[in-house]
Amino acid sequence: MKVNIILSTYNGERFLAEQIESIQNQTFQAWQLLIRDDGSTDDTLKIIKAFARDDARIHFINETERINLGVIKSFFTLIKSETADVYFFSDQDDVWLPDKLATMLEETQKHDQTKPLMVYMDLSVVDQNLNILTPSMIRTQSHHANTTLLPELTENTVTGGVSMINHALAEKWLSTDDIIMHDWYLALLATATGELVYIDRVGELYRQHENNVLGARTVGKRFELLHQGPKKIFMRYWQLIHDSQAQALKIVNQAVDDVSIEKIELIRKFVDIDQQNIFERVRRLLKYKYTKNQLKHQIVFKLLILTNIFNNNSHT
Repeated sequence: MKVNIILSTYNGERFLAEQIESIQNQTFQAWQLLIRDDGSTDDTLKIIKAFARDDARIHFINETERINLGVIKSFFTLIKSETADVYFFSDQDDVWLPDKLATMLEETQKHDQTKPLMVYMDLSVVDQNLNILTPSMIRTQSHHANTTLLPELTENTVTGGVSMINHALAEKWLSTDDIIMHDWYLALLATATGELVYIDRVGELYRQHENNVLGARTVGKRFELLHQGPKKIFMRYWQLIHDSQAQALKIVNQAVDDVSIEKIELIRKFVDIDQQNIFERVRRLLKYKYTKNQLKHQIVFKLLILTNIFNNNSHT
């Protein structure tokens, strides 16, 4: 089985070496690491070149041409740069636990590789010195891990750095438009066309620091959000609902032949729910059970859908 680990870097000099070393220290060793830099201006490039020089399994795919694409397009470029049986996503500032690859590959081999598959694990949130802040991100932020289409439509529980996709799923990733984040889109695609599998074990230490591209919702970040006021919070929440609708519609538009009639209906009734009158919105919420994982988010989600206060083009 050919195993590609894909890593997109951007000004990651502080923690990059430690992450690559944690990959080198895996109990499973038959992998190759493909690194794409997204326009770093610090010493990230020197670090990548040094590791690539000393370890033949590590490849710097854009050493001579570094264009800033953004994280989603950078990972898309990595996926499409070289074919493999499975692809593991890696962030630049985390630390993988030694048996992460072996654990996920063992699970992967239990499934039909001709069908789209995504496997993911839990993670522990740590500070920049690797002191544990949150032992389990799944239990803290989501309460449970999604493995089906319905909950994944409205809320993602997959973190890229503890996820793996097979080639059958990678082939279905055709473009980067209308994607909130690559891990969410690929999880959604997996639940719609194949399987999304969760392993209830911690696979990495997810480092929380001031330069994260995307970070865990720590107490500090929640406090900062509260300072924006309720209207801005609700507007951001509404925008996330709108973006998740566009992301879900992309599944139907690009992979309709591989999605069951029941799942197509579930998606289509979600993507335009805000355009319906109040009676139809209530009916769809009751019939299809669109919701969120945590009670506080369920309340806000349903309140915004039912009131439509931020949708100027909807029926009342």
